[in-house]
Amino acid sequence: MTLSAPALYRDHMMLILFRSRLTDTAGDDYARMADAMLAHARTFPGFVDVKSFKADDGERLTVVWWQDEETLKAWASDSKHRAAQHAGRERWYEYYKMDVAKIVRVSNFERSAQPAAR
Repeated sequence: MTLSAPALYRDHMMLILFRSRLTDTAGDDYARMADAMLAHARTFPGFVDVKSFKADDGERLTVVWWQDEETLKAWASDSKHRAAQHAGRERWYEYYKMDVAKIVRVSNFERSAQPAAR
């Protein structure tokens, strides 16, 4: 994920923290929908990146970055996304919790691939 600092501070990139636990019956149908939604999200202007993690206790965390509030709102109101949300509540999620935040500062460090001169 690379975004220049001037764009970041002008538009306030958005961050979604989506914590969830799947039901015992969530299976291949859930995986297909999740893959389809990820592919669909990647086609949206303003989608930046996504990372997913699973804790030892089974809770899942998906972190999604959007360019700004406007592009996130477009995703939130998308009809395919809304249908997937409905199916998730009806069939696949034991629970979910979502936090939406504006990123106000970013600090990055990346080690150089070249060894330091001695």
